Amino acid sequence: MVILNWNGQKFLAQFLPSVIAHSAGHFIYVVDNHSTDTSILFLQENYPAINIIQHHQNLGFCKGYNVALPQIKADYYVLLNSDIEVTPGWLDPIIALMESDATIAACQPKIKSYQHRNYFEYAGAGGGLLDRLGYPFCRGRLFDSLEKDDGQYNDIFPVFWATGACMFVRAAAYQQSGGLEPAFFAHMEEIDLCWRLQKSGYQILYCGQSEVYHVGGGTLPASNPRKTYLNFRNGLALLYKNLPAQNFYFTLFNRLLLDWIASLKFLISGQPADGWAVIKAHYAVWQNRSYWQLKRKEQLTQKPSHLTGWFKGSIVWEYFIRRKKTYRELDLNQFN
Repeated sequence: MVILNWNGQKFLAQFLPSVIAHSAGHFIYVVDNHSTDTSILFLQENYPAINIIQHHQNLGFCKGYNVALPQIKADYYVLLNSDIEVTPGWLDPIIALMESDATIAACQPKIKSYQHRNYFEYAGAGGGLLDRLGYPFCRGRLFDSLEKDDGQYNDIFPVFWATGACMFVRAAAYQQSGGLEPAFFAHMEEIDLCWRLQKSGYQILYCGQSEVYHVGGGTLPASNPRKTYLNFRNGLALLYKNLPAQNFYFTLFNRLLLDWIASLKFLISGQPADGWAVIKAHYAVWQNRSYWQLKRKEQLTQKPSHLTGWFKGSIVWEYFIRRKKTYRELDLNQFN
């Protein structure tokens, strides 16, 4: 288990005991992103057996993991958010699944809400999916609509992406892929990683026999311009970097159009900072286009592969126009 921490002593105190209690026989690392609180002192005084890797500056989510993970010798990494409560037996089903097939590069458990424990949680829910315009959604979560867990996703299922909040990833595959995209800093980095892993011939799976609870977005304010900026910037860069040549410009144009509509909606709704964040996000991708062009050339050298969890339709159209609020209401024949 590798927990990336930045000023998260509160969450470490609250959730580290469950990780220790239900992860016997496995190493636990806390990677500290130059916290300014007393996280390190707290760990040293209360959990001296925990392995600590300290960064000398806040490297962000992506680079924070990329710098730390090569220092850890393991067959698998479990990238675990500090605000996750794990449950008894959460490790065994996924480890057994990945041990059974070397082509499984990454896997996630069922992600449920810590605050509303019968419901799925935003970041991952019942497995991550992606539509043809690069908008992510999940089984159990379309945009902000969260499903109640009635056992409908207790299966093992091929997905497009596994959540970075609790991702089991094969160490060799992670290192061979180059790890998380450092230019993303944070947000949507796991989608990019899983896209690259799939293009390399690996599988990404969801395992509903394993279950964790996530605090997640419930702690964020309704308006969060920094998060808006990162999501829209990284979403556009994700497509620019990974889309195949076929329909590249058509897809990019339609994504830009929908993003501009989202920006206008923010402005009309009294969230001008979020609206401007979308515009700034697009400008940032354009400003850094030489970097993304280089990354795109690297990805185009890979052979095309079958992508699981890819929705051929538009989740924006299905959700906002056709008013479909759950995964099971979608036309499942439109998925790869």
